[in-house]
Amino acid sequence: MRRFLIVAVSLICVIILTLPILHYYKIKMDEREIAIEECIKACREASISGKDLSSGPCLLNPIPNLKNWVCDVAHSPRESIDNLPENQCSSFREGKASHFVEVDPSCNFLRAV
Repeated sequence: MRRFLIVAVSLICVIILTLPILHYYKIKMDEREIAIEECIKACREASISGKDLSSGPCLLNPIPNLKNWVCDVAHSPRESIDNLPENQCSSFREGKASHFVEVDPSCNFLRAV
């Protein structure tokens, strides 16, 4: 009985200690999904308003309410124009944001890092 109690208490402690870690990763995944949705939305709005996306501009620098994320247009496969500093988000280049979402000029999701 004592062994069972030790195992049960140990298991409960592991669960309690693991919950904050799982919660943190769920928040990060939710944040990533929101960033992707906001970037695609911004791209579509820019496209509808007639903005030229062929040069691979930065669209959201940073993404509103997600200060650690930016939204950038890039080509797939990447073109040299995508590597020009003026076509990249300054918040990411300067280290103010550490994550980015890339969409292509047709507003298709490419990647989120």
